[in-house]
Amino acid sequence: MQIRMPKAMKAMAAAGALALSTLGAHAATAPAELKIGTLYATSGPFAVASQGQYEGLQFWAAAVNKDGGVFVKSFDKKIPVKIVAYDDQSSTSTATTLYNQLITQDKVDILVADFGSVLTSVAVPLAAEHHMLLIDPTGSGANFFTKKTDYLADVSIPSSTVWPVPLGKYLLQQKIKRVAIVYDANDFDASQANTLRDVLVKGGVTPVYFHAVPTSESNYTILLHTVAATNPDAVLEFGYAPNDIAFLRALSQSGLHFNMTFTIFPGQLLSLITKNVGAKALAYTYTYPTPPLVKYDKVSYGMNTAQFVQAFQAAQHKEPNFLDSAGYNTGLIIQHMLDMAPKFEQLAFHQALMDMSGKTTTLLGEFKINENGAQLGQPFPVAQLVPEGSGTKFVVVYPDDKATGKAVYPAPKP
Repeated sequence: MQIRMPKAMKAMAAAGALALSTLGAHAATAPAELKIGTLYATSGPFAVASQGQYEGLQFWAAAVNKDGGVFVKSFDKKIPVKIVAYDDQSSTSTATTLYNQLITQDKVDILVADFGSVLTSVAVPLAAEHHMLLIDPTGSGANFFTKKTDYLADVSIPSSTVWPVPLGKYLLQQKIKRVAIVYDANDFDASQANTLRDVLVKGGVTPVYFHAVPTSESNYTILLHTVAATNPDAVLEFGYAPNDIAFLRALSQSGLHFNMTFTIFPGQLLSLITKNVGAKALAYTYTYPTPPLVKYDKVSYGMNTAQFVQAFQAAQHKEPNFLDSAGYNTGLIIQHMLDMAPKFEQLAFHQALMDMSGKTTTLLGEFKINENGAQLGQPFPVAQLVPEGSGTKFVVVYPDDKATGKAVYPAPKP
C-alpha cells in the first residue's frame, strides 16, 4: 500500500534534505583559524634554501591575514591563517617525527613539505598513510610521481625529470659532443642526470663521463682531474647548493678550465653562491635561471613577478630569491585551492588543484600538474652568467624564443 505524505511533511523533509546537503558541502562549524603545518631547517645543508621557502610562505600568510584571512568557499567566509612550524635541522629522521606530529597531534588542516626532495621524501608516505594532501613546494624527485595519487601536489617547481630537457636540447643544438656529468646520488639530482643522458643519447651523443657522488660530497679535487682526463667540452654538476659551492671552489683552485661548466643553484641562490665562491669563479658558467631572475608579467592569480619583488622588498628589506618566491607561490596555490574547493576535505582540496591545473598562471609561470602530482609547468630555460661591472648578469641562451643574448663559448680562461 502506498502512503501519501502530506504537503507540510514533504516540505519539512525537503528542508531537512537541504540542510543535510549543506552540511555535507560545508562543515558544521568553520574553524577560528586555518592551521597550515610545515617544517623548516635552521641548520644543516638545506638551511638557507629551507628558510627562504619558509620566509616566502610567512610573507604570504601575513599578507592574507592583513586582509582578514583567506576566503574558504566551503564556509563562504574569510578565515585567518596560522602557520604551525617546527625546525627539522635538515634531518630526515627529525622531519619524520615532526611531520607525524603536525598530522596526528596538531591536526593541521593543510600540510606543506620542507624544502627539496630529501626532506620531502619522508613526508610523501606519511601523508598518503593519513589520507592527507601534501602540498609540496620544491620536492621534485622523480620517484615521488610514479603513480596516480590524491595526496601529493608539486606546486612551485617542475618535476626534476623535466628540468634538464632544455639543457640537453641546447647541448645538441650547439653540437657539443663530449659531455661529462657528475651528480649527487639522490633522487633529485640522479633523475636530472638520467634524463639529460637520455636526451643526449637520443640525439646521438653519449656522455664521456657519468658518475655519482654522495650528497654529502665536499671534496671534488681528485674527481675534477679524472673528469679533465676525458677531455670534455662541457662539464655538468648536479647537486644541492653546498655541492655546487664545493665543486666551483675546487674548480677555481685546480687550474683546470672547461669550455662549458654548468651547476644548478646559482640560478636559485645567486647571493649565497657568489658569497662563497666569488664572482670570478662563476664567470661564464651556466645554470637554470628561475624567478625572479625570469619574470612573468601576465598572471591569472596573485601578484606578478615584478609586483612580488617590490612588495617583498618593502616588507622584508631585502631582495627575494627563488625560494622566497616558491614559498609565496605555495601560499597562493593554497589560497586558490581553498576558494575553489566546495568541501573542506582533503580529496576536495586535491580536486580543486586538478581543476586549477592548466588554467592558472602565477609569478612562477603556468601551474600544471598531472594525476601523479608532478608539476609540468614552469619550465626552466638555460642561462650563462656573464661578468658585468663588479657583479654578474644572466644571459638566457635557450630556448631561442626566450633568449636575451648569445653564449660566450668556449668560456674565456680566467
